[in-house]
Amino acid sequence: MSVTWNSPRNGDNLSTQRESWTAKARLLLTPALAAGEGGVWAELGCGDGIFTFLLCELLAPDSHLYAVDRDRMALQRVTQRAATLSLATTLTTLHADFTRPLRLPPLDGILLANALHFVAEKQPLFDSLAALLKAQGKLVVVEYNTRQGNYAVPHPLHEMDFLALTQSASLSEAQIVARAPSTFLGEMYTGVARKPG
Repeated sequence: MSVTWNSPRNGDNLSTQRESWTAKARLLLTPALAAGEGGVWAELGCGDGIFTFLLCELLAPDSHLYAVDRDRMALQRVTQRAATLSLATTLTTLHADFTRPLRLPPLDGILLANALHFVAEKQPLFDSLAALLKAQGKLVVVEYNTRQGNYAVPHPLHEMDFLALTQSASLSEAQIVARAPSTFLGEMYTGVARKPG
């Protein structure tokens, strides 16, 4: 389950396209994190790491981030890129399908960026995500704000459905903290919620 972005158009430089994706990721992720927020986090469906390395940058120093994906090649690319950077966050890759039980420690936060639109049955997953979080742990979701899927986004998650799923999973303080236009499916949003306690 990898991050899905618009494909580079003819004449676009891949490096320039990656910079554009990273800028959009920053716009969407930064409002979800408070200054100094850290601890033990997991990014589920990390793909090639667009959000992974941004999250490493935004988390407090000495945090620990588990980058989880079922695509071994994507995880290799994350590992290779991490080796070229000086990260203040400990980054651990984990080959796993996040729709199945995960062997992770209790988490201060979970990020799913462009990953939930691959999951048809979302309520059982939201229940599992809530169980992984510590009390006051945060769930952060970045998704396309639509109910009309396509070949690349087969099971979209509209912001109103995100809010309903968090309530059903007994998460609290759910809100939409960021939106950004998307040439692919109109708009993207960032939703956050916390585990009570």
